[in-house]
Amino acid sequence: MLNIKALDSTENDFWQRLEALLAWDAVSDTAVSDTVKEILSQVKTKGDQAVLEYSQRFDRISAQTLSELEIPLSRAQAALESIPEKQRQALQAAADRVRSYHEHQKQDSWTYTEDDGTVLGQQVTPLDCAGLYVPGGKAAYPSSVLMNAIPAKVAGVAELIMVVPTPDDEVNDLVLAAAAIAGVDRIFAIGGAQAVAALAYGTETIPQVDKIVGPGNIYVATAKAMVFGTVGIDMIAGPSEILVVCDGETDPEWIAMDLFSQAEHDEDAQSILISPDADFLKQVEQAIFRLLPTMERKDIITASLSERGALIQVKDLDEAVEVANFIAPEHLELSVDDPMTMAKKIRHAGAIFMGRYTAEALGDYCAGPNHVLPTSRTARFSSPLGVYDFQKRSSLIQVSEQGAQSLGQIASVLARGESLTGHARSAEYRLKTSS
Repeated sequence: MLNIKALDSTENDFWQRLEALLAWDAVSDTAVSDTVKEILSQVKTKGDQAVLEYSQRFDRISAQTLSELEIPLSRAQAALESIPEKQRQALQAAADRVRSYHEHQKQDSWTYTEDDGTVLGQQVTPLDCAGLYVPGGKAAYPSSVLMNAIPAKVAGVAELIMVVPTPDDEVNDLVLAAAAIAGVDRIFAIGGAQAVAALAYGTETIPQVDKIVGPGNIYVATAKAMVFGTVGIDMIAGPSEILVVCDGETDPEWIAMDLFSQAEHDEDAQSILISPDADFLKQVEQAIFRLLPTMERKDIITASLSERGALIQVKDLDEAVEVANFIAPEHLELSVDDPMTMAKKIRHAGAIFMGRYTAEALGDYCAGPNHVLPTSRTARFSSPLGVYDFQKRSSLIQVSEQGAQSLGQIASVLARGESLTGHARSAEYRLKTSS
C-alpha cells in the first residue's frame, strides 16, 4: 500500500523530519566487510587462481583458466553489428553526444613567466590505465559503459579495462556493443569483489589499473572503498535520487512519472517533489495513484515512495531553493518558468535539469552530461564524473637565478621559523653572497 509522506515547511519539526528522510546508511555490515576482506586478500596473494575460483563459485562460469574469460574485441564488434538497428543507432547517437560534451571538459597544460624569468605552471596528463566495472548478467546497462568509458578515452587514457560479470556464462550483447562504440581496450567476464581486487592489485592476466570507476552491488562498493589508496576510485554511490521543484504549472502526470523514473531503480531510491502550490501537490499525488498500476516495476516504486519519497509544501520558490540546497540532490529538476535564474541560486546538486521539457531520464541516456553523479548529499563537496577524473595535474616550477634570490630569502625565513634548517640552507646555498 502506497503511503507517500507529506511535509510542510511551516511545521515546527520540518527540518528534523527532512533530515530523517534523507538519512541513508551507506556502510556495509560486518559480514559483507569480512567477506570482501577475504576476497581481496586471496586475489592479492593468489592472483588468477583466486579470481577464477571466486568466479566459478559466485557466477557459475565454466572457464578453467582466467585467460578464457577475456572477451575478444572482435566479439564486442560482432555484438554491435548483431543488435537491432534502432538500438545501434540510439547507442551511437548517445555516444556522440556524450563525447561532444566531454570534449569541452578537456584541460590543457599551461605556464606563465614572471618578470625575473621564473616559470610556473601546470602539466596535465592522462592516467595510464583505468578500470571500468559494469553490472552484467540479465541486467543491461550500456549507458553506464558510455558514461564511464567515453570520458576516459577523451582524457587520453591509454588502456581502459572493462570487467563485467557473466553469471552462468550469460553475456549481454548491448553491454558489449556499447564497449565497442566507446573504445574499451580489453574486456574480462568477471565481476564482484574479485574483479575489483584484480583491477586494484593486478594478476598474471589482468593488468593493475590506476583508477576504478563504475557502479556495482554492496560487495563491489565495499571492495572499491577498501582498495582506495592502492588505486583511485570515482565515488561510493548511494541509491538514486531525484528532487523536483515545480511552480504548479507543469502537467502533474509528467511530474509523477519523473518521480517514478528514479523510484523504479530500487526500494532505497529517493523521489521528492517540492512546490508552494498545495493544490498541485494533491494533483501530483492523485496522478501517482492513477499511474502506479500501469508501471511494470510498481512494487519497487511503491516501496521506494513509501519509505523515502515525499511531497513537500514550501512558502514560495525562494524557500524551495533553500530546501533544495539542503538536500543537495543527485538529480534536480527545476520545472518552473525561469529555470536559468533559479539555477544560479542552486549551490549543491549533481545535475540540474532546467525547464518543463527536460526529463531527468534524458540525462541518464543521451543529453550529453555524465550520469555518474554524487548521491546522499555528497553534491555539497563533489562533482559529476568527467574527463578531469581521468587526468592528473603536475605543478611546474622553474626558478630563474634572479628569482632564486628573492624566493630563497622568503623560504629561508619561513624554514628557520619552523626549525627546518636543512630546508633553509638548501635555499640559502643558491643565494649570491654580498660583495
